[in-house]
Amino acid sequence: MEQPLGQDSIPGAGSLDKSKVLNVRPLRQLVPVFPSASNVSSFSTPQGAAPFVCAGPSGPFPPGVAPFYPFFFSPNEQSQQTPGGTTNTNASFGLNSPISTAVPISSFRTPTEGTSAQNTGSSRKNSRRRAQLQDGYSDGQNDNSQYYGIGANDGEDSSKAGRKNKSKKKTRNGQDINFMSDVDIDAMLNDMVSTYNLSVLDSNRQAHGSFEAVSCVLMVFDLLRRKISQVEESKESTPGNIRRPDLKAGAFLMTKGVRTNSNKRVGAVPGVEIGDIFFFRMELCLVGLHAPSMAGIDYMGLKISQDEEPVAVSIVSSGGYEDDTNDADVLIYSGQGGVNRKDKESTDQKLERGNLALEKSLHRGNEVRVVRGVRDFSNPTGKIYVYDGLYKIQESWVEKGKSGCNVFKYKLVRLPGQREAFLTWKLVQQWKNGNASRIGVIIPDLASGAESLPVSLVNDVDDEKGPAYFTYYAGLKYLKPVCSTEPSAGCNCIGGCLPGNLNCPCMQKNGGYLPYSSNGVLASQQSMIYECGASCQCPPNCRNRVSQGGLKFRLEVFRTKGKGWGLRSWDPIRAGAYICQYAGEVIDSSKEKDSVGDNEDSYVFDAKRSCPNLEVLPGDSDGPPRLPFPLVISAKNVGNVARFMNHSCSPNVYWKPILRENKSEHDVHIAFHAIRHVPPMMELTYDYGIVPPESANGRKIDCLCESLKCRGYFC
Repeated sequence: MEQPLGQDSIPGAGSLDKSKVLNVRPLRQLVPVFPSASNVSSFSTPQGAAPFVCAGPSGPFPPGVAPFYPFFFSPNEQSQQTPGGTTNTNASFGLNSPISTAVPISSFRTPTEGTSAQNTGSSRKNSRRRAQLQDGYSDGQNDNSQYYGIGANDGEDSSKAGRKNKSKKKTRNGQDINFMSDVDIDAMLNDMVSTYNLSVLDSNRQAHGSFEAVSCVLMVFDLLRRKISQVEESKESTPGNIRRPDLKAGAFLMTKGVRTNSNKRVGAVPGVEIGDIFFFRMELCLVGLHAPSMAGIDYMGLKISQDEEPVAVSIVSSGGYEDDTNDADVLIYSGQGGVNRKDKESTDQKLERGNLALEKSLHRGNEVRVVRGVRDFSNPTGKIYVYDGLYKIQESWVEKGKSGCNVFKYKLVRLPGQREAFLTWKLVQQWKNGNASRIGVIIPDLASGAESLPVSLVNDVDDEKGPAYFTYYAGLKYLKPVCSTEPSAGCNCIGGCLPGNLNCPCMQKNGGYLPYSSNGVLASQQSMIYECGASCQCPPNCRNRVSQGGLKFRLEVFRTKGKGWGLRSWDPIRAGAYICQYAGEVIDSSKEKDSVGDNEDSYVFDAKRSCPNLEVLPGDSDGPPRLPFPLVISAKNVGNVARFMNHSCSPNVYWKPILRENKSEHDVHIAFHAIRHVPPMMELTYDYGIVPPESANGRKIDCLCESLKCRGYFC
């Protein structure tokens, strides 16, 4: 420091003179300084010694030397005497001086091993955004970022890797809960993915997708997301920590290259069909439908002669901006830019980035994919994203928005001849609200009040008046009890089974976790699910009684074209959600042919049948689950909506055996869950399976599913 700082340069004593710059020399130019003898003053220069003085930050200072920021303090603070006469060294170092801009140490995070500065900055950036994303993704038309949360740990501490699981005993709702504290989620995900069949995701399918590749990626994502949610819920919650298993699963798959359609393109995306639905923005990114996980406009560079100009490839309209979405075939879309938040001042939008790409697409006339965000009525803060097909931009203009600033507007018109998507959503909502009547309704409620929701019987195809007579029954009738060799007393969770309660015997049977998420989605991948039953003390609304709560979706039995009666839902169904159970009468498998004729066994469910493996799941899961006894159910005379589900070689529904705790008796039920997200009004189907060779009678039924993987028959 060549020039001492004067009093005017000290903050607090005057304005800070930023023109005075310290001349900092490299360490190699400094000469080592050794402490002088104890009887030598720090400011006296012994004869022959080098003219060098060293003053601590607390002083005292020689003439012409003043303290510099941040070590300044008033002279009376340099030394203070306590009442006992001792010197307060803390005061001499200025530790009692107020620092207005101090940041508490608790605000800083110890860097994890192997974390680069770049990753640390990314974590801070992600932390700032998490508050905005607690209730779901924002529309993001105002966001420039291409991806969010693509760090391997989603901004969380990864120093727990390699540790063994530990538990912390806490109390929740009066129950002693042993929370799992340390779970290596990354290692768990690696183990899961290593068992999946990802052969369909070769390098070509990663860049250019297919139906199989898209289905594979979405299934892997949702399996991982559900497992992360299950594990994190069993851990003690940290105040202010926002769990986003969707971001963590998406980030993990991105780093592993488990994605498809990574090459951007104009027009349709291979493997994604019009009407497909998505519950998370990250799903759009993984399948290549819309690359940015937050921004509402996706665009790419298109080379024109020697130059390159941006063109829009897709947009997401989910209510974050002043879009006009009432028309099912026309969308008035607002551009991006111009801050649209309460905590920042709004500005005029500029013709740049996504806005410029939309303007270029208007003049080029290229197709733009449109994804519409609709309200998820099962989650007040959530949205469901519906792929509504290809649109073209017809015109653009600038108008004043509600904030008083200029906003770009784009009118997009849906191309004719495409399958209905958003229009179907609007129509179903009108049925629910009573604003429109369902055409072809024969019986408003086929269940006659036996279900919590009405089940419509509809025929808008031919003159058939209904199926053969049967008695609607929502449960399972055991004609005689099936004794158990392993009696169970059930659980003592009086207030209901809670995540992390390792003392719950029902949870122990499910691998130490609750098999269902808080919204009833199946998270467990075990071949058998153990639910609470008659011998448990938990209430009927316990989270471990999902299949006992009746229908969760508004279903209708409808007349198909060529396959008799079928089943579908008015509501969207997310992957893993419980749909219904197979109701009827449990019959003796040895007397099956005596109970049901050959021409009537289409209403028989045989748990001994083996079904092909569900695409990506491990190969060792082939074959029927190991049930405590051969379960055969007849729904010919008594049954529910499940009896109308048709067979498909590419189903969207699968079944799981549910064992309910019932003292000394076996109480097994068959529950149906969605394999993938199912849009409203799409037929629900499951694979009837193949009869074991020892039980086969050589009879095969022609399959009419017309799927790409159709075997041509089932038996």
